[in-house]
Amino acid sequence: MITLKIMASVVATFALTLVVGCDRTDPTAPAGQEAVALQTKQVSATKKLSATLCSPSGGGFTLASTNPYWPLTVGRQLILTGEEEGATHTLQITVLDQTRPISGVTTRVVEEREFADGELIEVSFNYFVQAPGGAICYFGEDVDIYEDGGVSHEGTWCADHPGFAAGIFIPAEPTPGTRFEIEVAPGVAEDEGKIVGVGSVEVPFGLFTNTIRIREFNPLDRGKDYKVHAAGTGIIVDGTLQLEDVNQTSGAAPQPTITRQTCGVS
Repeated sequence: MITLKIMASVVATFALTLVVGCDRTDPTAPAGQEAVALQTKQVSATKKLSATLCSPSGGGFTLASTNPYWPLTVGRQLILTGEEEGATHTLQITVLDQTRPISGVTTRVVEEREFADGELIEVSFNYFVQAPGGAICYFGEDVDIYEDGGVSHEGTWCADHPGFAAGIFIPAEPTPGTRFEIEVAPGVAEDEGKIVGVGSVEVPFGLFTNTIRIREFNPLDRGKDYKVHAAGTGIIVDGTLQLEDVNQTSGAAPQPTITRQTCGVS
């Protein structure tokens, strides 16, 4: 899915006010200002959602997202920028005018392109659909990672592979303490999510008052990261990257396209 970036220590520059669950420190807050940046309260219990709510056998899926934290409007594009490992990174997230059938479910294709100092380093096609209850389900991704003169497909998975299943990308009711499996591809992609905060976040694009903060954990390499989603917009913070612009495009995928696809595109 959307590529998990490991954060050992992050110093961000945006103002952050969140109501937080179990986490007491915030790696996205300015150094030494955690107590000021956060208003904390204890969550009485953690709720674990079952990924079976995204099971294809349940039916009733729709491409028209009503979940405010992940709009799937064709052509919508988010631009996030930030610094990573001494390079300026730009992430383009575009809802394409393409669908992909996976396990009998028609999913919407969302493309991500990441650049480092202007050079394309990764392209991925991600497959989303909304479940009847309002959760956004994640059915997999195709990945091209450009490195050392070659192309790696590390992290590619699809829910129709034996032993794999669709995960939950955004819960229908994302309240602090809610836990869920984002990727259900044992040994390949196993990201887990937990809602750890809600509140106001300011990024270069502007101030967002209705946001959720998701802590992501990768059991395969013990990596941890954080994302912030804003109602009506989608991702506004992805690790060190912050939303800088929102565009409306044609929804057509530019070149180059993915070099290997695990399922057919319609």
